[in-house]
Amino acid sequence: MKVYKFGGASVKDAQGVRNLESIVRQADDELMVVVSAMGKTTNALERVVEFLDAGKEEQALNQWVDIIDYHVAIMKALGLQPGVDVRLQGEIPFDPQLPFDENYDQVVSLGEIMSTQIIAVYLLKQGLSVEWWNIPKLLRTDTTWREAKIDTETSRAAIRAGWERAQRPSMVVTQGFIGGTEDGRRTTLGREGSDYTAAVLGNFLDAESVTIWKDVPGILNADPRLEPNTILIPSLRYQDAVELSYSGAQIIHPKTIRPLENKQIPLFVKPFGDPQAAGSKIAADGIGPIDVPVYIWRKNQILITMRAKDFAFVLEESLSEIFDIIHRHRLKVSLIQSSAVTISVCVDNTRFVPEAIDELQHHFNVSYNDHLSLLTIRGTTPEILDRAKAGRTIMLSQTTRRTARLVVKED
Repeated sequence: MKVYKFGGASVKDAQGVRNLESIVRQADDELMVVVSAMGKTTNALERVVEFLDAGKEEQALNQWVDIIDYHVAIMKALGLQPGVDVRLQGEIPFDPQLPFDENYDQVVSLGEIMSTQIIAVYLLKQGLSVEWWNIPKLLRTDTTWREAKIDTETSRAAIRAGWERAQRPSMVVTQGFIGGTEDGRRTTLGREGSDYTAAVLGNFLDAESVTIWKDVPGILNADPRLEPNTILIPSLRYQDAVELSYSGAQIIHPKTIRPLENKQIPLFVKPFGDPQAAGSKIAADGIGPIDVPVYIWRKNQILITMRAKDFAFVLEESLSEIFDIIHRHRLKVSLIQSSAVTISVCVDNTRFVPEAIDELQHHFNVSYNDHLSLLTIRGTTPEILDRAKAGRTIMLSQTTRRTARLVVKED
């Protein structure tokens, strides 16, 4: 069997859903089809939660109506009857007594539920053998809201039991990005977590391969929105993919590779608009190192520098304390630099940063710069590095044999 994963851009409208049908219809193998929320639905649902948390019920309701109307329009364009073929969520599952992050997971997870319900019913009406799975009932997680951890053993048993039962259809359609707790509450696995879901399911089911269908030709050496002359990387090793994703490459979720590498399952990244194109392959055997420079931008960064108040040696006495605070506040560290009395970390500038800085200031003298980006160049040369630095304000620079990392002021 194979796992196919389709992102939100792939199913943003009726034409996208029809294209998905064309792709899965051509497959000769049994398929596990993992689908994200349609279009920008996740962003829209996030606004619903934020409005409700702020007590802005009218704005939340208006946003919710827009979301429902968007899905209804897609259903009608596909020839489906809203309320008959598919019944969408009627009420917003928000409880003002619950913490924000728990409410976030209950509301935002609806994007994947709605998209997969619509797609499963449409494929059935096109004559395909399809079953819809409500993945929160099978993929068990803890209650780390917004970044839930999967209970591997319990989830593997449930997934395998569902897949191996008698008279299974040739295709299962289910959700990425979400899971469920033991007591039935939905959780999310972190933004872009649908790729991770596909990899985990591939691991549990010993898939022949996992394919992520994207709106790009495959894995490119730079973001085509930022660099005009990109080059397709036809193949790369697991370790290269991990390094690229950790540096901020958007094509693959950072957690995706490990479940596949553990069982040597190849990962393909292919263009949704040209299914016959080769795309890119990530695997272990017969693949050499990447032979072109790779440029990765990680936007919306903040550089935090800590200095011991009593001029103690930071690395010797305070390193564990610093990183304990960073971990507890869910900061994503993308770069570290240290000296005898200071340590600097570049992290994603999320809503958790202010509280982390407040706690760090109890123990250290803290300064920071925001509105930054981190540029990682793999396969750099002195000439490439000079061009990258030209005209930019460099806040911090690190260079090793083949990799350069620059923290720069955003334009």
